[in-house]
Amino acid sequence: MSSIEKKNMLIVEDHELTRFGLKTNFEGIDIIDKIFEAEDAEKALKQFKENKIDIIIMDVGLPQVDGIEATRRIRLIDSEVKIIMLTSHNDEQAVLNSLKAGANAYCSKEINLKTLESVVRSVLDGAAWFDPSIAHIVLRAASIQQQESGDNANKIDEFNLTPRELQILKLIAKGNSNIEIAKECSISINTIKAHVASILQKLEVEDRLQAALKAIKYQIV
Repeated sequence: MSSIEKKNMLIVEDHELTRFGLKTNFEGIDIIDKIFEAEDAEKALKQFKENKIDIIIMDVGLPQVDGIEATRRIRLIDSEVKIIMLTSHNDEQAVLNSLKAGANAYCSKEINLKTLESVVRSVLDGAAWFDPSIAHIVLRAASIQQQESGDNANKIDEFNLTPRELQILKLIAKGNSNIEIAKECSISINTIKAHVASILQKLEVEDRLQAALKAIKYQIV
């Protein structure tokens, strides 16, 4: 049985108690090896340059130089490192600026630690993740970008979605939950879950948000 490849993490957070809690939580995770810390952007950059870092948990609201600018600077050094943004506020401009800076995930500080652990695993596997409370901002931005570019042909036929799957995908893109979709389509939750699994497989994506973004990009919805 092959061993798990452990990754090094950098936690960038100016609040000492929050930083300590994050470090304590991830010290016991099987995929994490060394954990480095920084309380501001300058120290984060120093740690990043001096150590091999695979994933960063970055506070948006850092003093002086914020987490978005810190992310942008780190991206200039390494385009492959994974960066998860943590924030207390779901400000639309901050969300969009984080995406432009190169964030792989955007999470509320109210996120459950177990969920954050799952996000870390997903991001390390190459997925993107955005807190459900800001997903609509990402989707709207993607929709506007698509309308402005207009360079992707409609690919409904290529993905071979059934009429029911297309209906469900449209509801996913609107931000509806499985329960809401089940009520809208008058079918059971288990049936909805099966359809969602099929949609993700056909679109070759990892999660609902990626499915919605791809659907908008290729004018499926």
